[in-house]
Amino acid sequence: MALPQEKLFTTEDIYALPDGRRAELIDGRIYDMAPPNTIHQRISSALHVAIYQYVKSNHGTCEVFAAPFAVFLNKDNRTYVEPDISVICDKDKIDDMGCNGAPDWVIEIVSPSDSHRDYGIKLFKYRTAGVREYWIVNPVTRTVTVYDFENESGTNQYTFDDAIPVRIYNDLVICMTKLLS
Repeated sequence: MALPQEKLFTTEDIYALPDGRRAELIDGRIYDMAPPNTIHQRISSALHVAIYQYVKSNHGTCEVFAAPFAVFLNKDNRTYVEPDISVICDKDKIDDMGCNGAPDWVIEIVSPSDSHRDYGIKLFKYRTAGVREYWIVNPVTRTVTVYDFENESGTNQYTFDDAIPVRIYNDLVICMTKLLS
């Protein structure tokens, strides 16, 4: 007797969800997303503005997007994520639907209901898809975990008070406490 098969979903299923229901699709499995709270939105806004202003003032070619912004991570119909912040330097990856492939830099702001996804499933997916740098910002512990996948320099953990170097830019440093004050 064969074991029952789990139904695998596609991006068509994501787009067919009722209005207002937020979800991501990872390897054919749908993960519901809770609405972000106020501190989450403050952090997201501050990071988006700081990174956008840095890129613009340095005449950079990368684009910065805040969620909701579709990332078709594996260029297939089985994985659709909405990172809190996506920095994409290859304009060929961007179309009217979102980003097709791995962003260069992804920032996720941890929500209590889905921290396991940011620290586990998404960490693996972002690394294997080719994301160069991945930040996990945790408002509860006031920490930022930085993964430099491009240089394999390992994992670094910072507090909100630390000056955090951005790996994809040699001269950008972010201090969360200063950013949020």
